[in-house]
Amino acid sequence: QVQLVESGGGLVQPGGSLRLSCAASGRTFNNYAMGWFRQAPGKEREFVATIGWSGVYKYYADSLKGRFTISRDSAKNTVYLQMNSLKPEDTAVYYCAISRWLRTSARLYDYWGQGTQVTVSS
Repeated sequence: QVQLVESGGGLVQPGGSLRLSCAASGRTFNNYAMGWFRQAPGKEREFVATIGWSGVYKYYADSLKGRFTISRDSAKNTVYLQMNSLKPEDTAVYYCAISRWLRTSARLYDYWGQGTQVTVSS
């Protein structure tokens, strides 16, 4: 059974940083893309970042480039999201997901975690 477990969320002040982790289990995903999405209250789920199986190819939401960095450790089946210079509008539940394709559309992701809450507030 495939399971994705996110961690690292929490409350942080504006301008602060957080590092999210997502560990996948149940099978290996060496040939799969791993991505992050987020959903704020009352809003649709939106793409944050995705990374290919080799770790070379990465895509980010345009609005997040320069602040967020995605990485992965394929040996550990784990993907990370380093978030810097956080803003109140980054407040959301962050989800990791796995797809056979390196894409930004959530509907192309087959497996999802339960999400971790990130709150940016003073």
